[in-house]
Amino acid sequence: MNNDQFSTTGKPKSRSPTRIAISGVFFFALGLTIGMIFCLNHKTLFFNLQINDIFFRREVLLESEQLSPPPLPIGKNSTPTRPVKYGAPPLVIRTDMELLWRASVAAESEESKNPDKPKLAFMFLTKGNLSLAPLWEKFFKGNEGLYSIYVHYDPHFNGTVPEDSVFYGRRIRSKKVEWGKISMVEAEKRLLANALLDYSNQRFILLSESCIPLYNFSTIYTYIMNSTLNFVEVFDDPSYVGRGRYNTEMGPTIELDQWRKGSQWFTIDRRLAGQVISDEDYFPLFSRFCMGDCYSDEHYLPTLVYMKYGASNTNRTLTLVDWSQGGPHPMAYSSSSITASVLEEMRGAGTPCRYNDFERNDICVLFARKFDEDSLVGLLDLEPRFMQFNR
Repeated sequence: MNNDQFSTTGKPKSRSPTRIAISGVFFFALGLTIGMIFCLNHKTLFFNLQINDIFFRREVLLESEQLSPPPLPIGKNSTPTRPVKYGAPPLVIRTDMELLWRASVAAESEESKNPDKPKLAFMFLTKGNLSLAPLWEKFFKGNEGLYSIYVHYDPHFNGTVPEDSVFYGRRIRSKKVEWGKISMVEAEKRLLANALLDYSNQRFILLSESCIPLYNFSTIYTYIMNSTLNFVEVFDDPSYVGRGRYNTEMGPTIELDQWRKGSQWFTIDRRLAGQVISDEDYFPLFSRFCMGDCYSDEHYLPTLVYMKYGASNTNRTLTLVDWSQGGPHPMAYSSSSITASVLEEMRGAGTPCRYNDFERNDICVLFARKFDEDSLVGLLDLEPRFMQFNR
């Protein structure tokens, strides 16, 4: 026991008023400090929760899988990975949530309304190597400044691209895509979002590694840029591979008579591209209820466009795909089937067709698929006489 606490009579010592006052001030200050820290932390936590809530819905694309390897180095001809004059974001966007958010801002920017040189955004969705790249190289040559390229590879693809190629540095951050699954639509949104970050991109074309152009660049550029409408194939299929894929859980937001089908290969304008990446009404329903044999890539965009943007759509695609053989996959073209007459027949497909406010009998499709790797030699041989990329 500490004897300093007691007087010589054995009674406790009385504290002076000054010591009592100092002690009171000390404990008051301590309590005030603890309270302020608690309130500050609580406010910060509440703010963070609000932010997370705001952006959580834009995180729909993120999957429960490991992050893909970082993108390849960006080439010297690359588009900046952020909107011009938009804050000071990181130079590398690492999550789909951040990408979609920034792209939605860029989509509505005033600077994107009237660019000096409007560009076509060519978006390639591929598993691996772009085997027809030499043909596309000739197609793009001499048209620099009028196009942008974006490639969504499989995240495990380790192939390289020559530095002098138009495809060099055009790889975007990607995730695994499964045929017929919602991940296919996620990849399309990822491509659109990356392309929207460039204010000059005014039209957006989805292609695969097996697609080819049927005309030269100037013809395709003029046709698409002069169009006042979008090119998304939309139709009502009453069969089991159409309406039969509808899930009643999608109602009442999407009813059976609103369910549509179409090709996934689209060409759309900047306004519709911005609406697609910002969609929070229909995409979550497809993520939850379009599974198994539903094939989201054949129904999501056609249904969305039909329900909200039908007046600005032609209901047709610019990419020819031959389904005449039946089955789950279209006809594939190899070296033995590549002739001038075959390509000429492809050019005439779909005629006549609606173009703006009139009918066209000459050009209704601009691209075609599905061409095997070994068809490249035949295509390169026919190009000077048929496609005439140098004109």
